[in-house]
Amino acid sequence: MPSRRRVLTGALAAAAQGAVATAALAGCTHDRVESAGSTRVPSAPPPATSPVVANGNQALERLMAGNVRFVAAQEEELDEGIARRVAVSKGQHPFATILGCVDSRVPVELVFDQGLGDLVVVRSAGGALDQSVTGSIEFGIAELHTPLLLVLGHQRCGALDATIKALDATQRTSHTSGLDYLVDTLAPAVRQVTGKPGDRLTNAVQANVALVLTKLRQSPVIGPLEKSGKLKLAGAYYELDTGKVILH
Repeated sequence: MPSRRRVLTGALAAAAQGAVATAALAGCTHDRVESAGSTRVPSAPPPATSPVVANGNQALERLMAGNVRFVAAQEEELDEGIARRVAVSKGQHPFATILGCVDSRVPVELVFDQGLGDLVVVRSAGGALDQSVTGSIEFGIAELHTPLLLVLGHQRCGALDATIKALDATQRTSHTSGLDYLVDTLAPAVRQVTGKPGDRLTNAVQANVALVLTKLRQSPVIGPLEKSGKLKLAGAYYELDTGKVILH
């Protein structure tokens, strides 16, 4: 009779309910599986529960505490395991909505050291607003009830740098494209800081964050929620060099 080698098969913690199967290998003409009812896969301890966020101030404090960890490279073990993934598949309760740039160097969840289901993140080049972007932000606030809306600009923003160069150029392209729309959308911030002291690009990023917040306050969804105290709006600037987020 050929010898048999017993092979333990791992099981997901959520599905492990008892027996672990063993399979017959090495030359058997038919596989035979026997139950090992006394063997159990130990379940991983449940992840620590995140503190409840009651208002926009607490939400902002939680974001900034996460950024401090990110800057110091002392990030927490994010709640991204199987149990968390299953839990948020049934429903979500994010504590902040953030408008950021599409820049690959500004991954919002990492910058604030947050995990699955913690943030509603909307991204557009330079934080430019259009109906889709504004509607997405309104959805996060009105439907998911996030008490904080943060607009995050960043150091050396390529979209605003391209806008500066386009406005400085003596001749614009004759055809209309998405890039032309982007330049037109970001141009007010660039024009606002033209001729002012300091780095022009940094000034433009800061000005754009302020202009975006002003526009968002005109939303029939966002404005009344801020006035009622149910929503906090804030602006911030992310330093690529340090990883630090600086509030306006």
